[in-house]
Amino acid sequence: MAEDLIIATNVNKEAQYQSLIPQIKALIDGEDDQIANLANIAAALKEQFKWFWVGFYLVKGGELVLGPFQGPVACTRINKGKGVCGASWQQDETLIVPDVDAFPGHIACASASRSEIVLPLHKGNEVIGVLDVDSEHLAHFDDVDARYLQQIINLLNG
Repeated sequence: MAEDLIIATNVNKEAQYQSLIPQIKALIDGEDDQIANLANIAAALKEQFKWFWVGFYLVKGGELVLGPFQGPVACTRINKGKGVCGASWQQDETLIVPDVDAFPGHIACASASRSEIVLPLHKGNEVIGVLDVDSEHLAHFDDVDARYLQQIINLLNG
């Protein structure tokens, strides 16, 4: 696939995902390098939705380590159970946080971040990382985001 995306504008969020997902699938099909695929997914999501920050943390040596991302500089390492990312990893579930300031133990990597969604990545039954998306707006993420971001993550598993 060409490296240019067709960015859907003037349509609802669901239609944006529906336009983007086949493009991401084509972008990563046949590429075995996980880092390359994560980088392209982060870039595609940032381009389409203009979120404040979007990227991946990968489990390495018992902690989450910053992986491919788009946005301002970020926290490099996060312990299991700490912050939204560490909690998503520990609980092995998607977390939607409408107001990060109200989340106990939130790690403020960037003060402009106001809401967040984090989804665990799996290899088999093991959590190998998380997809982390931050917005500068309160209550920006919902079940629509969770459903479609999970579909995007599922593309990584073939």
